Amino acid sequence: MGCFECCIKCLGGVPYASLVATILCFSGVALFCGCGHVALAGTVAILEQHFSTNTSDHALLSEVIQLVQYVIYGIASFFFLYGIILLAEGFYTTSAVKELHGEFKTTACGRCISGMFVFLTYVLGVAWLGVFGFSAVPVFMFYNIWSTCEVIRSPQTNGTAGVEQICVDIRQYGIIPWNAFPGKICGSALENICNTNEFYVSYHLFIVACAGAGATVIALIHFLMILSSNWAYLKDASKMQACQDIKAKEEQELQDIQSRSKEQLNSYT
Repeated sequence: MGCFECCIKCLGGVPYASLVATILCFSGVALFCGCGHVALAGTVAILEQHFSTNTSDHALLSEVIQLVQYVIYGIASFFFLYGIILLAEGFYTTSAVKELHGEFKTTACGRCISGMFVFLTYVLGVAWLGVFGFSAVPVFMFYNIWSTCEVIRSPQTNGTAGVEQICVDIRQYGIIPWNAFPGKICGSALENICNTNEFYVSYHLFIVACAGAGATVIALIHFLMILSSNWAYLKDASKMQACQDIKAKEEQELQDIQSRSKEQLNSYT
């Protein structure tokens, strides 16, 4: 076999569906974890500088955000390992690899592991749907602030006395208590917040983090379809293997009967 034919045969053994799902999963998790971590830090800075100058008012929120940042580290590590495991499972269950390496035999343990991956991926997919919805909340909050600033900048309100009547009360979202000071920012002060680098970066990073969570959901759905297909393939392969074993046993018994018949015939003659 030449080098070109060997390369083509090796490329034929790559589980491209699992590879695409793994790349999409890694990309989505990386975007969610990296952008979400930085955006949360920027959000705390905005709250401390403008909406809640008293540290005790947002102490609980700061602890929750710090806990979420630690959880992000765990999510990134877990999905890096889980993605590699699912990619390896795709390599060892794809039909192209089995044709490449010849005959194989499925076991009950292997089918059980494949079924476990199907169940675990389904649970993770449902959980990431919740994460995706949760990541849309800060995007909604920042969008409301940004749209309010756009109203302030509009020619109809810019430079008029009514500008100072346009406000954003961050306390209504429940992230800081109602006794937090000042809690509400109006007019030109709100416009200055929208012009800060922290607001601009945090807003766009939350959007990217939300998109990353959506990409992870799509990747897990893709993985779920692949794992279900592989599990069905292993189940059919086990039935085929059982039929082949029965056929081989019957052929062996038939050969034994024929050999004994020949021996008896020879003894008579």
